[in-house]
Amino acid sequence: MSLIELLQADFFYFAILAGSGLALVAGPLGSFIVWRRMSYFGDTLAHSALLGIAVGLMTDSNPQLSIIVSCLLLALLLSILDKRPTLSSDTLLGILAHSSLAIGVLILALSRSQRVNLEAYLFGELLTVAGSDVLWILLVVAAVSALLLRYWNELLSITVHAELAEIEGLKVAKLNLLLIMLMALTIAISMKIVGVLLITSLLIIPPAAARYLAKTPEKMAFYASGIGIFSVLLGVLLAFYLDTPVGPSIVVLAALVFFCLATVAKE
Repeated sequence: MSLIELLQADFFYFAILAGSGLALVAGPLGSFIVWRRMSYFGDTLAHSALLGIAVGLMTDSNPQLSIIVSCLLLALLLSILDKRPTLSSDTLLGILAHSSLAIGVLILALSRSQRVNLEAYLFGELLTVAGSDVLWILLVVAAVSALLLRYWNELLSITVHAELAEIEGLKVAKLNLLLIMLMALTIAISMKIVGVLLITSLLIIPPAAARYLAKTPEKMAFYASGIGIFSVLLGVLLAFYLDTPVGPSIVVLAALVFFCLATVAKE
């Protein structure tokens, strides 16, 4: 397929629209993940997405809806268990991450009537995104963006100093739950774009790179979205020319931007 034919193909625009939409919301949301050092938390939610796929196949329900429900339920479970001091947070996250991934793989293996391309779910398959997938993604992106705009100052306050924010009257527990749910929604819709194993990378690398450019939280979120969109656009074209997987290509480009900025950044 030539470049002209690619530019005339519907799947190309579906891929760009879906990937750019995700990158747009992943910038500010990923900034909170970086600020609060929640990367392992996001990784745990990403692993639960495969369990959602497996449950969707078993129940013959909408795969995208089952992924969203699975991620939201695990996010709620994590927020509940994290309040109990029996286990440390990293131990709890490790248990839930690997157990949910293993359960999902076992269910898929036992579903002999269903043929599943496991590699597509693990590493993403952006160029197979259909119009219905784009609709799901844009609806979730719009909802997450609206909530982030509405509660940006509150979420920033509890991130900077949770105790002081609580003294000022903010409901820290509810705001933390809101942030976790927004993470779960974003991770759920991004599974088909970059896959289970790369979702957290797209949420973390652009904001980490943006830290070298921004002097305010708002600018960091804005630059992170820009770096993400740039990585998506160039990653799709690079994958087309080199015949490489799209998801990893996007993440590698984002990583290159990060290392370039980290190299030239002033101490």
